Amino acid sequence: MKQFQFEFSGVGKLKRELDKINQWRKSKVTSAVVFSIYAENIDQEQIDLACEIIESEMPDAQYLGCSTNGTITEGRLSDSPFVVVCTICEYPSTQVHLLQYPLSEDNALDAIENLKKELEKRPWVKAIELLATIRGMSMTPFCEACTEINPDIQIFGGGAFNIDLNNDNACVFSKARGYSEKGVVFLLCGGDDLNIHTTHITGWKPLGREFLVTKANGSILQELDGKPAYDAYYKYLNIPNNEHFFYNTLEFPFFYKHHGINILRAPIASNADGSLTMTSNIEENVYARIAYGDPWTILNSIEEGGRKIAEFQPEILKVFSCAARRTFWGNDEISKETGPFQSIAPTSGFYTSGEFLRTDKDLIQHNVTLVIAAMREGPIDDKAHFEMDSENFSGKVSMISRLAKFIEAATAELAEANQKLAKMAIEDSLTNLCNRAETQRRIREALEDYNNTGKKVSLIMMDIDNFKMVNDTYGHKEGDNVILGLTKVIKETVEKSNPDASCGRWGGEEFMVVLPGIDCHKAAEIANEIRTSFAAILFPKARRKTISVGVVEALRGENADMVCVRVDSALYEAKNNGKNQVFIG
Repeated sequence: MKQFQFEFSGVGKLKRELDKINQWRKSKVTSAVVFSIYAENIDQEQIDLACEIIESEMPDAQYLGCSTNGTITEGRLSDSPFVVVCTICEYPSTQVHLLQYPLSEDNALDAIENLKKELEKRPWVKAIELLATIRGMSMTPFCEACTEINPDIQIFGGGAFNIDLNNDNACVFSKARGYSEKGVVFLLCGGDDLNIHTTHITGWKPLGREFLVTKANGSILQELDGKPAYDAYYKYLNIPNNEHFFYNTLEFPFFYKHHGINILRAPIASNADGSLTMTSNIEENVYARIAYGDPWTILNSIEEGGRKIAEFQPEILKVFSCAARRTFWGNDEISKETGPFQSIAPTSGFYTSGEFLRTDKDLIQHNVTLVIAAMREGPIDDKAHFEMDSENFSGKVSMISRLAKFIEAATAELAEANQKLAKMAIEDSLTNLCNRAETQRRIREALEDYNNTGKKVSLIMMDIDNFKMVNDTYGHKEGDNVILGLTKVIKETVEKSNPDASCGRWGGEEFMVVLPGIDCHKAAEIANEIRTSFAAILFPKARRKTISVGVVEALRGENADMVCVRVDSALYEAKNNGKNQVFIG
C-alpha cells in the first residue's frame, strides 16, 4: 500500500502529480486506487475541476472527498486549503467500491437500507469509510440503523465541515454521484489481504459536578437538573446565549456514558428557550458533566494509542479529528497530537464536524475526538515503530492543567460532603438506619404503591421493654449497646426475609420496619424472629432484654398517619398484655 499526498494549487501542478503517480504505477503491480480530496471551501467549480482532471488522467481510480475545517497531511495541519491524497493498493485481492446517497433526517434510513443491500452483494467488505454532511440534523437514527450491518464490518469516518465554524454549509462528493451539499459517501473496502484497525482517542476530562438530564427530546437537550440546559454553560463558564455560542462551547463538551463507553457530545446551538441542540440524540435520566481538554492527558493518550497502533504496523493512517481540538490547541500546536503518528505510517485526514466509529455493533457519533483508521495489506513483517517527543508546555498550559486539577479535587470534596449531608438527612446517626422522617416518607411511598397496584404493605413497630431502667442503672453507653444490638438483629432478619424492606429508628428505643409485598401474618413471623433473636443476646451489664412488637397490614384508603396510629396501638396492646410479645392489630 502506497500513498501520495499533495496540494491542489492549479491544473498544471495537479497533472504533474498525477503523471508521477502513473509513472510509479507502471513499475508496480497495483489494484485499487483511491483519491481522498479535502477542501476548506465548498467551491463546486474548483472541486469539479479537480475531480474531472483525476478522472481524465486516471480513469480506473475512485475518488471521494468533502469540505473541511482544515486538512491533515504528513501528520500535520496543512497550510493548503485544498489537498489530494492518493492511496494505491498493491495486493490483487484488495477491492473498493463507492456509494453515495442523499442525506437528511427524512431519508437517512433509506441511505442505510440501500447500503445494506449493496453489502449483501459484496461479502468481501471488511470496512466502510463514511463522509457525511451532518450539520443541522440528528444522526441518531442513522447510527442506530447501522446496528443491523454485519458486526464484523468496521465503520469509521467524519462529518464534512466548513472553515468557518459558525457556517453550516458543507459538501461531500465522489465519483459515484458527484457534488452534494446534503449527502453521504460510503467507501467500501475489503479483500483477503486487507487489514484494518480502528480506535479513538479523547484526552478530555470531566470537570465539576454531575448534571442529571431531566428533559430531552431527540437531539434537543432541554433541561439539566430541572433547569434550562443552557444555564450550565452560563453559570459555570459565563458563555452568553448568542450567535457565537457554538464556537465558545466547542472546547467544553458534555462527558457521559453511551453504549458502555465514555463519549463527548458538543452542543451546536443554544435556543431561545434555554434548550441546546446537540449533534445527536441524548437520553433522559443519564448523568453528564462538562469536560475540558487537559494537554498532558491528551498527549499521554496519544502516546498510549500510538504505541498500540504501531503494533498493528499499518502502511497508512486515516485521521478524523474534531474541529474543537484544533480550536483548543490553536494552529501552532495542534500538530502535537497528530504529528507523532507520521512516525508510524503516512498520516492524512481532516478536521470534522463529528467523528464516527463503530464499537462492537454500535456506530457511535463522537465529538471532540480523534478517530483513527490504520490500514495494511498483507501480514506483519516489521518491528513496531513509534516516536513522540517529550517537551515542556508553556506556563499558560501548565496553569490550565493545575486549575483543572484544582477544580477536579474541589468538586470531589464537595461531592463527598454532599453525600455525607444527604446521608445525615435520612439516617439515624447511632444506628445508621433510616431516621423517622425518611421512614415516614417510605411508608407514604409504599402506601401509594399499594393504592395504585394492590401490592400489600405491612408495618412492624417495636419498643425495648424497660429501656429507661438500662440508661438510669448502667448509663447511656450501655443503653447505646442495647440499641445497637437490636439494630443488628433487625437488619439481619429483615434483609434475609425481605430485601425490599426499610428499617428505621422511630425515636429513642422505638423502631419501625416497612414491609412491601408482605401480609400481616408473614410480618408477624418476621417480628417474632426479631423478638426471639434479640432476647437471646447477653449484654455486658444489662444482661438479657426483651421487646414488645405491634404488627399491622395497611388497609385500602389508609394514609400514613392512619396506619401509623394503628401500629402504635398494636404495640401498646403488646405492652399492656405483659410485654415481650407480638400483637397483630
